[in-house]
Amino acid sequence: MAATSNATSPLSKQLARFEEIQVGGSQYLDRLTGGDREALPLLVQVGKLIDQIYIRQHWSGNEALHAHILGKNPRNEKLALGLQLFKGPWGLDEEQFIESIKKGEDGSEGIHIPHEPPQHGNYYPDDIKKQEYLDWVAGLEGQAKVNAESYYYVIKRDATTGLLYSVPYSKEYEEFLVPASHLMKQAAELVSDASLAKFLKSRAEAFISNDYVDSDVDWLRISKESALDVTCGPYENYTDKMFSIRAAYEFYVHARDFDSSAILAKFSSRLQDMEDQLPVDELYKAKGLFPPAIVTVNQLYSGGDVAVPMTAAYNLPNDEAPIKIAGSKLVIIKNVQQGKFEKVLLPIAQQVLDPEQVKKIEFEAFFQHVLMHEVAHSLGPHFLVQDKEKKVRTALEEYHSAMEEAKADIVGLYAVGLLLKDGTLAGGPDAESFYMTYLASAFRSIRFGITEAHGLGQAMQFEYLKEQGGFAYDADTKKFRVVMDKIEGAVRSLTTKILVLQGDGDKQKVKEFVDRYGIISKEVKHALDTLENLGVPVDVYPRYRILEDGTL
Repeated sequence: MAATSNATSPLSKQLARFEEIQVGGSQYLDRLTGGDREALPLLVQVGKLIDQIYIRQHWSGNEALHAHILGKNPRNEKLALGLQLFKGPWGLDEEQFIESIKKGEDGSEGIHIPHEPPQHGNYYPDDIKKQEYLDWVAGLEGQAKVNAESYYYVIKRDATTGLLYSVPYSKEYEEFLVPASHLMKQAAELVSDASLAKFLKSRAEAFISNDYVDSDVDWLRISKESALDVTCGPYENYTDKMFSIRAAYEFYVHARDFDSSAILAKFSSRLQDMEDQLPVDELYKAKGLFPPAIVTVNQLYSGGDVAVPMTAAYNLPNDEAPIKIAGSKLVIIKNVQQGKFEKVLLPIAQQVLDPEQVKKIEFEAFFQHVLMHEVAHSLGPHFLVQDKEKKVRTALEEYHSAMEEAKADIVGLYAVGLLLKDGTLAGGPDAESFYMTYLASAFRSIRFGITEAHGLGQAMQFEYLKEQGGFAYDADTKKFRVVMDKIEGAVRSLTTKILVLQGDGDKQKVKEFVDRYGIISKEVKHALDTLENLGVPVDVYPRYRILEDGTL
């Protein structure tokens, strides 16, 4: 659905901000065995069951709303699409796009839809108060207290006594988890990679036992040689806005992208060398760095807690127990990144960049910088240079996330320059493509707003590089461009600035930096308004090939 500027209803406005992309296709089948392909339909069924769990988790009236909208004949396809994309009746900025439904003349029950999604999701009683929960937990001991604070239990209220009690996910979602467990075990017998089969079996058992640690460790240890990649379970805590405790179920099945993984291996193998070449004093550099666990994939299907904007990368698990045993893993989804590039970044570039520089915009420059961004999170100081026991995160508090995202972006770009000069990236995009694609990508991130860490981090980079002369604005054409004879020096300067700010951990100086550069100037505001008025989409949504022709 192409974005339009004349949409009027809340739902139309929400849908107009997204562009459809096709996800999946026969080009991803090459490395899959016959058994892998046989397992895919089973795994898609698991994904659909996981979707039903998350619909329940999102909000207490969600299942009734979905049944009401999707069960009508004929049904309203725009409303159905809205529910598919947002998993509930609220869109971007938590704007409600479906009104409460009145009780029908046929005796059907009405559905009251809150103006905003409930802070407690559907993990707690609707009438619960935050202090009531805290007081209840404070009075518990032993296993009862552990359960009450677990990622994997919901909280209920006894209808007779009014008292709170805990229910394990395995019981609360039993009608979905039991069939999902059977399907996972069947898929495990078909897939070709033994480590993937081990994960599918142990995750199937976790659905019944409600103990997810061992299967999380098995997920972290899936071989990099496995052509099929599956993520399935309760992970993210965003739906529980009240306490950020309860985990939402999500599901992804991917085909491993071995070519991109080879590029990533080049980056990761040079981690310590890149650290050693950072433009800061030795005090700010780490020693003994090890490559992070990162895999690149192409998405085939997803379900559960996967509302738009589409997830293009995720770092899991969030549970500290398996992390202590086996670390964490970052998954980067290449075909989703490509969809965002084609449907969002390129149209942005065509509106805000100098026409000559638009010709240099390349997907590989965009994607390789994404890979380098993730690697760059490992670079630079993570503890203060004057207090090796104190974390940068702790010192910077609310400013840490935006500074860390800005660090990963700019250090990643600086490192790309190093790898271009020494020939590591020979045969790919040149420096002009990287810098000009980076400029276009800045507008894509800033459009999500500077209250969000990525958007604020990008705004700070943009304004600093512009001040240093690396970016220029033409008031006549109202276009931006990269100044090639200044951008490298500006990137180096900003790299030094951010790494020193992080390593020193002086929160007041960081605040001054954020206040000065974390803004949207009138030129940028004009560009953003133009993009909105022209209907350039904010993000993409998926149309899964596997649901249409069954070939993948």
